[in-house]
Amino acid sequence: MKRFAFAAVAAFGLLASACATPQPEPEPEIDTTPVVDTTPDRDPQPTGPVPGSLEDFEVNAGDRVFYGFDQYTLTNEARATLRRQAAWLSSYPGVRILVAGNADERGTREYNLALGARRANAARDYLVSQGVDPSRIETVSYGKENPVCRQSTEECWARNRNATTVIQSGANS
Repeated sequence: MKRFAFAAVAAFGLLASACATPQPEPEPEIDTTPVVDTTPDRDPQPTGPVPGSLEDFEVNAGDRVFYGFDQYTLTNEARATLRRQAAWLSSYPGVRILVAGNADERGTREYNLALGARRANAARDYLVSQGVDPSRIETVSYGKENPVCRQSTEECWARNRNATTVIQSGANS
C-alpha cells in the first residue's frame, strides 16, 4: 500500500505539473545604445567644381559681361558679375587674368577692334575699382574676329558683344 500511495502521489504531481500554466521565458534585454558608423568614407564624391579652378570661376563668378549695341558702358548686371569676379580673385591672389573685348559682326574690322578694346578696358577698370591689382590683369580686343555665335541674328549679335575674363595662370586644376 505504501507503494500505491507513493505512486499516487507521484502521478498526482506529474498531472499537476502537466496542467500548470507554463511560465513565459524572460524577454532578452534590448540594447538601446545608438550605433555610430565610424567607418571612414572611402571615396567621398566631390560636390561641385574644385575651389580655385577655371570651372569654379565660371560657375561661381561668371566669365563674361555683355554690352548693348555700339556700347561699352557697364550694365547693372555686368557690374554684379564683375563684383563676383573681383571677390573670387581676392580669394585667389595668385591668379592672373586676361579680359578680352569682343564685338558683333556689324561694322568695320578697325571700328570693332577699337570697340572691343573699350569694352575690355571698361571691365578691367571696374575690377581695379573693386580692389583687383591691375598688374594681374591684361586686356586684348578681338573685335569681331572671335565670335561665340556665328548666326546673323540679334540674339547672336547680343551674345558676341561681350568682355570675357580668361584665367591665364594660378588657378587650381
